[in-house]
Amino acid sequence: MDNVMQTSTAPIDLRSDTVTRPSPAMRQAIAAAPVGDDQYGEDPTVNRLQEQVAALLGKEAALFVPTGTMANQVALRVLTRPGDDVIVSRESHAVWHETGAGAANAGVQFTDIGARGTFSDDDVVAAIKPRGHALYPPTTLVEIENTHNRSGGIIFPQDDVERICAAARERKIATFLDGARLWNVAVASKRSLVELAAPFDLVSVALSKGLGAPAGSVLAASRDVIGVAIRHRRMLGGAMRQAGILAAAGLYALDHHLERLAEDHANARRIGERLVQCPHIDLDIATVQTNILVFRLRPDAPDAASVVNQARERGLLIFAFGPRTIRAVTHLDVSAEQCARAAEILAAIVERRAG
Repeated sequence: MDNVMQTSTAPIDLRSDTVTRPSPAMRQAIAAAPVGDDQYGEDPTVNRLQEQVAALLGKEAALFVPTGTMANQVALRVLTRPGDDVIVSRESHAVWHETGAGAANAGVQFTDIGARGTFSDDDVVAAIKPRGHALYPPTTLVEIENTHNRSGGIIFPQDDVERICAAARERKIATFLDGARLWNVAVASKRSLVELAAPFDLVSVALSKGLGAPAGSVLAASRDVIGVAIRHRRMLGGAMRQAGILAAAGLYALDHHLERLAEDHANARRIGERLVQCPHIDLDIATVQTNILVFRLRPDAPDAASVVNQARERGLLIFAFGPRTIRAVTHLDVSAEQCARAAEILAAIVERRAG
């Protein structure tokens, strides 16, 4: 692992897998990247990244954008019209973590269905609002988040994905995969990225989460869809010039950091196996499938804000998802030993003992 930059005095940062810093080798790739004006399609490094991601996902074309949220917003602009209804999972990123952007940018509303990050094709069919109704906004898009952040990085079952997308296609409803952490799905499930992306009209993947690049996401679809996405990227301010310095980091990450995601999954599991032993914590170990843990503090435990503050004092950074809910995310900047230490710190705080 060439990227663990923590020292003995630096905090163990489990707030997110977005906190990683470029390794020296990634910085070298950034510095050496050939660049051009991407607005003219002349940045060779961006072009190479787009071609590589399109091939990995089995799509005709791809488009580099600065952030995952912008990727999701471009997708909404491409696949919906203002006033449309979008079916999503409960507690989806689109609804909870994009500051109302779907309404502000695309003018859509969301219908959330299912539980714990997943839903079925029957759930979708029951939630569809018909086109041409005098009162209802038409359902024109089904969006799946895989892995699902707020449900603890769970993997959306691929058999359900295929049935959902088939049901949507039969009804001329578009499908979008918010696959920011799709790399984690592929490694954990041992399914190919092509298979995971195949049922969808449009797919997004992030380079700045588990893969450890400093910025960037990529949309992939047919050439026609990506052609429309280029215009909306521009409208949202995401068109860049010599963006190859960012794309180079993504290329390096794809070449060096993809298979090692299994280490992050093992580290998350290590933390989870310690926390399920704590009588004051609710955690279903079956939900610890990738690199995210979301656990709840029982009424006899300190609240989330108190646990976060006490953890910081002991050199551990974690994130409060709610008054009694906490998230921890493993990544390439934390080692197995640090994750084991983090688990002991959390157990000590919740059990109200020195540690």
